[in-house]
Amino acid sequence: MTMRMAHCDMFRQTYQHQGVSSVFEPGYTCPSLRAAACALTIAVSAPVVAAADDITVFAAASMTNALAEIEADFEAATEHDLVISLAGSSALARQIQQGAPADIFISASTDWMDTVEADGLVEEGTRFDLLGNSIVLIAFGTEAGPIEIGPNTDLAGLLGDGRLAMALVDSVPAGVYGKAALESLGLWESVEAQVAQADNVRAALAFVATGEAPYGIVYATDAAAEDNVTVVGTFPAETHPPIVYPAADLASRDFPAEAAFLEYLRGPEARAAFERQGFMVLEQ
Repeated sequence: MTMRMAHCDMFRQTYQHQGVSSVFEPGYTCPSLRAAACALTIAVSAPVVAAADDITVFAAASMTNALAEIEADFEAATEHDLVISLAGSSALARQIQQGAPADIFISASTDWMDTVEADGLVEEGTRFDLLGNSIVLIAFGTEAGPIEIGPNTDLAGLLGDGRLAMALVDSVPAGVYGKAALESLGLWESVEAQVAQADNVRAALAFVATGEAPYGIVYATDAAAEDNVTVVGTFPAETHPPIVYPAADLASRDFPAEAAFLEYLRGPEARAAFERQGFMVLEQ
């Protein structure tokens, strides 16, 4: 604007010097000034549009399919962008402890959420229990018959020389629940040496789906997402700790889009997506 004003003043002086002063009679406005004033008016009067935010979500790998659906719907409804990082809950919790820039944490274990919260990394009052799940025994292929899971199950005999695929049994929730169930049934010692441990439950699922392991223990929701495995049995709920997925806003930063996403997770659209994948949506 400064350059345009100087340009008009120069021509004003030139014309006045040549005796053509009538061009600049009172009421005249330089075209450049009119354009600048118009642009300024538009800028001032234009409605303020809320900027879209990027929301970084750290979530348990078992939520892969459900969150893919929720991501598309939430972004379309709000114009915010979700950046979703999926892994074992233990690995995600450790990354959060080390300062990873996450906004939302959804764990497959209350223990790992407790750990993050104890470190002061959860925004107070935002944590809630979102989902429930169950663990199942799966077999490679589509023709395996059902197995009654109990203390008398000959799991070692079923495996033969093969491996039992599980997520890390001392840290990843699916592996922890699976080991607890086997211990409760008195089966752990007979199969411990044959357990093939994976970094997360989806990797354990892949071991079975590709035939690398004849059997595996995963969440029911993971089994439902893979066509090349068969659920042959479900572990009784009383054989392992309750499978609960807590969600929370992390204390790293605070902006309205975080609350909007947590609220969306409790809404009907997200509930439908979770139920389609076999999750149990917990009542708030």
